[in-house]
Amino acid sequence: MRVPNSVVLPVGTHVDCCQEEEVEKKRHDIMAKITAMLAERKSNLAHFINNLEGSKEPEFYVDQWERLKEMESCTLTILNLVAVNCMDHHDIKKLEATILEHVKNEELFPEVVRVLPPVYRQVEAAIVDIAQSEEMADHGMMDFQYLLSKLSQCEHLASLGRELLQDILRYLHRIGLVVWYEEIKHLESTVFLQPTFLITMFKLLVRYRLVQQLESIS
Repeated sequence: MRVPNSVVLPVGTHVDCCQEEEVEKKRHDIMAKITAMLAERKSNLAHFINNLEGSKEPEFYVDQWERLKEMESCTLTILNLVAVNCMDHHDIKKLEATILEHVKNEELFPEVVRVLPPVYRQVEAAIVDIAQSEEMADHGMMDFQYLLSKLSQCEHLASLGRELLQDILRYLHRIGLVVWYEEIKHLESTVFLQPTFLITMFKLLVRYRLVQQLESIS
């Protein structure tokens, strides 16, 4: 909701726990709830903006107004929900094919036809090598400056500069190869070369019905 021109593909899992007619019913219910949620968000933003514009001293709220207007301009494209049985390899392949089909759609992703400079691929390949090397810790965390120095040791990347690496990391972050939270002050100097480690950590910390599980412990 905060990323301009976002494309969201809802995925419903645990199809194996439902009857066939239930799946369609739940699909329609989820899509209807998403539509209602977006409509409510749009209405709330408009309400907040009107309140700020109608205040007695609107000049004091310029920063807040600009943030709200920026959020209001962020459009979301919601694709049709894909229902899958995660225990079925065929369903996983079906989901993969659906994602690839959407990603190749130039109307949804105009940048899909953009040609990247060769250095992007070279840095990507070098980062993959570093991430898979024996010296890389399991958590896959690496200091930005240290990563730059490691990449610069490659003969064809000797002239790689800080700003170019930042641009390349933004691209690699967008495609999911690495995770780099440059907008978070305490994390801007850390690059996560193994995003799956973060997923494992989140699975340990963020759990369904976690509060109820903790409360049930005597």
